[in-house]
Amino acid sequence: MKNIKIQLTRAKNAKSRGAQIHIYTDGSCIGNPGPGGWAVIILNGAEQIILKGRNPETTNNRMEMTAIIEALKWMTKNSVERAEIFSDSNLLIQSLTKNWKRKKNKDLWSELDKYLKGKVIQWTWVKGHADDKYNKKADKIAFTESIKAKKMPQQTEEIKNIQQKLF
Repeated sequence: MKNIKIQLTRAKNAKSRGAQIHIYTDGSCIGNPGPGGWAVIILNGAEQIILKGRNPETTNNRMEMTAIIEALKWMTKNSVERAEIFSDSNLLIQSLTKNWKRKKNKDLWSELDKYLKGKVIQWTWVKGHADDKYNKKADKIAFTESIKAKKMPQQTEEIKNIQQKLF
């Protein structure tokens, strides 16, 4: 991963640390695997942008990764090169900052690396289910998406194969 500045901070109640844009991400899964959801809260000055999505059959780590990927996609689309990204996923933060082995979800790691190029990200771990306003909000949105995903029909293997060929 070239041209990527990685900085890790731990925050009890994550507050601004100099990055202009603050992004909170979270993923949720009912069962593991099971129906899941993800959420992104982007704080850009007074503006608050919420991105969210769901999957009827996934894992919690895939939803955590999807949230970060969607945040990075938003940054790319909006020509944002710097941000502080907050996550309660210790696995992701450690994998990104300490080069932990990436054993699973190689498809998502590849996509994440693609969108990280050219960006300066300050990675901040926040304790899940603690007293951080935006982490709590992202958690609630991701969980709500998981509930909605539970009501979605599960994809058959045939549909998954067609999707892989198309995308």
